[in-house]
Amino acid sequence: MPEPPRRIWSDADWERIQLGYAARDMDEKWNVFTEGEVVFLHRSWTGHGVFEATFAPVDGGGRQITRAVAEGDTDRYRSTDDAYDCVMLELVLSAIVLGEPATGLRSKLVELTRRQSPSADAPAGVIQHSALGLRSDS
Repeated sequence: MPEPPRRIWSDADWERIQLGYAARDMDEKWNVFTEGEVVFLHRSWTGHGVFEATFAPVDGGGRQITRAVAEGDTDRYRSTDDAYDCVMLELVLSAIVLGEPATGLRSKLVELTRRQSPSADAPAGVIQHSALGLRSDS
């Protein structure tokens, strides 16, 4: 990814991200785990890796993604462009792993999808569920 998300994740966020996330039912689409400084985001049904994000400490506290990779095989992951990948990576970490509402990111996902996808007429909730899925309460 030419430009990963710019968010600075707090130390508490990083501790939670390191715990990962495991899908518990069919409506959950993501498994997330960490090895060292690298976070891996895989589709739960197929096990295919979609994103890898390398985190590094930031002066003053917290962490930031310094390098990110998105799956390029369209049979495994249907990316529309780099902006979509950036939003999806941050959205999975924010909404699925951390359980944040991530309203702005959700809106951006819908906007990017409608711009470039045949599902442009689908309701926002359908677009979000298709890409992001749900999160079980932990």
